[in-house]
Amino acid sequence: MATKRIVDAQADESGNITGVRFRGSTRFTSVEIAIRQAERGEIENAHAVTRRDGSKYLRSNPDDKEGNNLDELAKK
Repeated sequence: MATKRIVDAQADESGNITGVRFRGSTRFTSVEIAIRQAERGEIENAHAVTRRDGSKYLRSNPDDKEGNNLDELAKK
């Protein structure tokens, strides 16, 4: 069912991802919304991870390429 692909990311001053942009869109989606989409399997190149404290974050799927990691996308 994954139909969305992350092509860009935004980060705050601390380097935390705050938003992502999907292929075909000019707008950024908040990371909170993207996490929910990832949990539903709607994002093909990322997944949601739950920390021990219960908080969640978005992580790109492993593929041996560093340039498409969310942190790297946010630097561009």
